[in-house]
Amino acid sequence: MSATPLLALQGASVQYPQGSQPVLKDIDFALLPGERVGLMGPNGSGKTTLLLSLVGLVPLRKGALLLQGQPVRTSSDLARLRRLAGFVFQNPDDQLFSPTVLEDVAFGPLNQGLSQTEARNAALAMLDSLNLSHLAHRQPHTLSGGQKRLVCLATVLVMQPQALLLDEPTNDLDTISRELFLQALQTTPCAMIIASHDQQLLGALTSRRFALG
Repeated sequence: MSATPLLALQGASVQYPQGSQPVLKDIDFALLPGERVGLMGPNGSGKTTLLLSLVGLVPLRKGALLLQGQPVRTSSDLARLRRLAGFVFQNPDDQLFSPTVLEDVAFGPLNQGLSQTEARNAALAMLDSLNLSHLAHRQPHTLSGGQKRLVCLATVLVMQPQALLLDEPTNDLDTISRELFLQALQTTPCAMIIASHDQQLLGALTSRRFALG
């Protein structure tokens, strides 16, 4: 018997209010536990929209979003979905908002119910694992693009999700940051969907490709 997908879209269509045509139309997609999928397609093909749909940040015009085989319909369903699936945005400035890096990374664990001390310790351990400890007390807006992107990954991984959704994750990364990012993704047990034009990254991390457009 095949495994139940962690996340799935069935017959999904998305159309933005200002658009005359659907961005996604009748899409069927599934992410199995532990699977790593590369999401490909030209700019404007709907890669980001598909990722946002899978975490409930863009509503479907028709079709269904499923979490572990069950429809996502209520606010409690969405809360459970966002505990299971972590999203790394294409623009790090959409994800970092706290006064310091440490506070940004501790924010998720605090929302999961950890104490201030527990959340701080989890955040420090995650920053250390990504060689980012030296940035803990920096203001996020002072970081380089690559540093911001690694901190965004830390804010997601610290919550121990079962799935990672990453939107063009290697943009702005220099060689060293790219290697750190790749190593972190290679060692995590999370299922993944990676939307990227970076064929080298997709070749190193994914076992299946899904093309849009």
